[in-house]
Amino acid sequence: MKILKLIIIILFSISTTLVAQKENKMIRKGNKVYKEGNYKDAEVDYRKALEVENNSYKAEFNLGDALYEQENYEESAKAFIEYVEKKSDKNLKSKAYHNLGNSLLKAQKYAESVEAYKNALRNNPDDLDSKYNLEYAKQKLIQQQQQKQNKDKQDKDKKENKDENKDQEQEQKQDQEKEKKENEEQKNKDKKDQQEKDGKQEQPQDQQKEDKKEQQQPKKISKKDAERMLQALKDNEKETLKKINLEKAKAAGRGKSEKDW
Repeated sequence: MKILKLIIIILFSISTTLVAQKENKMIRKGNKVYKEGNYKDAEVDYRKALEVENNSYKAEFNLGDALYEQENYEESAKAFIEYVEKKSDKNLKSKAYHNLGNSLLKAQKYAESVEAYKNALRNNPDDLDSKYNLEYAKQKLIQQQQQKQNKDKQDKDKKENKDENKDQEQEQKQDQEKEKKENEEQKNKDKKDQQEKDGKQEQPQDQQKEDKKEQQQPKKISKKDAERMLQALKDNEKETLKKINLEKAKAAGRGKSEKDW
């Protein structure tokens, strides 16, 4: 039984050694092409190393770097998050948090990057690079917040102006419709007045002649009125004649001389 146990231990040790050798081989290959600037091939090699040993801290860390250089910041951040969750060494965690902060900073996730740099400093308070990047990330966060506030204000002003313009357009439309209605009513009124005026002027020709005839003919009087008028004339003549004779008599008296005794 002891011999069997020893054989199992030896076989396990050999297997572990072979896995580690294959893992390290892929990592070294990835490191070589990474230094040459071939980050895509380096990514492939690091992923192969993780297929051999999924707890390969070196492969995971280096994979994050390869993704970062390809500007794949979302995937790079994920790789560093997985690394810090598995690693307990404070110095290594500080480096991973620092790189995580860089990935988040590039992705313009400034609030998250600030927190990442703070975690880097919690694990290594003397990390000057993380201190510098932390202050830079804070400034970018302030700028982002100010830009958001300005954008929100602009959007609000734009909406208010749009609503105001809409109200003005609606009011203008109502005024135009009112004016149009008033013009139509005035037009109809003028048309009606003209029709009435034209109706008065356009009388039948026979009616016009009849009216003219009536105006030219003297008005007839009754026989009784004629006799009364004639008698009045006679009375006036008698009175007039009487007055004339009286005047003649007076004139004759004034012309007669008195006798001188």
